[in-house]
Amino acid sequence: MQLKELKKIQHFDKVRVHSLESNLYQLSVVVDGQEDYVMGDNGRFLTRHNKLDLQSLFKEKQVDAMVLCHQSAYDEMVGQSPSVGANTLEVPLGNTALS
Repeated sequence: MQLKELKKIQHFDKVRVHSLESNLYQLSVVVDGQEDYVMGDNGRFLTRHNKLDLQSLFKEKQVDAMVLCHQSAYDEMVGQSPSVGANTLEVPLGNTALS
């Protein structure tokens, strides 16, 4: 989904701010049950160094849930088999109004 398309949508089922590494965040949105990553004007995934910059895109929009997502690369222990399911942690971001 392009950023200009995102700006036209008024209701989001879920907004996911993905924590990629220290102070680097990427954005995906769920609309009508379908998840799409948001692309910037340059055709690349939209990323920011401050999650509030991404959250501010949804000011004055209806968002049912906004979460911070993190996947750990370190979920395997020595001698244990890799986990079968996803290891994504989702944490609610609280106030999405950003007034």
